Amino acid sequence: MDQPHLADAQHQVALRLGGLTRDWRFDRMSTVVHPGTGKVTGTYSAIAKHFGVRVRPCPPRRGNRKGVVEKANHSVAQRWWRSLPDDVTTAQAQALLDRFCERITDQRQRVGPDGTRCTVAALAATERLRPVPANPPIAVITVTRKATAQALVHYRGNRYSLPPELAGTSVTVTHRAGGTTLAVVTGNGVTVAVHPRRADGTGATERTDTHVTALNTAAMTASTSAAPHRSKQRIPPGPDARAAAQALRTNNSAAGGSPSAAPVIDLARYARAAESRRTLP
Repeated sequence: MDQPHLADAQHQVALRLGGLTRDWRFDRMSTVVHPGTGKVTGTYSAIAKHFGVRVRPCPPRRGNRKGVVEKANHSVAQRWWRSLPDDVTTAQAQALLDRFCERITDQRQRVGPDGTRCTVAALAATERLRPVPANPPIAVITVTRKATAQALVHYRGNRYSLPPELAGTSVTVTHRAGGTTLAVVTGNGVTVAVHPRRADGTGATERTDTHVTALNTAAMTASTSAAPHRSKQRIPPGPDARAAAQALRTNNSAAGGSPSAAPVIDLARYARAAESRRTLP
């Protein structure tokens, strides 16, 4: 829905396809063309110039032409996407889609330039594609994330630290497409953390020594020396409990037992009680 994400995705797709064509067909999407005039926006012109392609918007009131663009994404956006498990990550979904394209999509039958039938993979191997630029277009990707209670920000399958006083607040994660660093910015535009960007979907946690020290200090400051919860503190016996214990020891001594002697448990009493409950009253 925004040009930086679109440009980054186009660069990744071009790398996976192995090259660039001369023309790109687009729907009349506002991130590429003006919906009213159909002319390419000035900001996307720089992206198209970077790739060296010509933008071909769908002409107005041409349902068939627009349908060609929409139908190409129908299987992925509808049928295949709905069949994924709920717990799959974005990186896992991309890997599954790559295998699906190799196993199913590339094996479809098409008619080659010489009139003979061949597969999509064989037809694509004979296409003369231009090389993809080594670097992605200049685009700054910006997303909003909410920091966790552990002062971490989740972004593309990884976690990045920030000062503990920003835990639970909304921050902005920004980085350049293809860049090696990532910045965390507050709502006031103050950069509070800069981290080396990890590969997407690796599950890595990137923390700085300053953030670790500040988090430990905040945790120790929050701890208090006040009395713990009643269920977690050891309460010594009171006067009433001591009097009751002394009465039990006195009764045991009067019966001929020793105050320190352990009570004798006669299992025969339990056997007789169980025997009497074998039948209904």
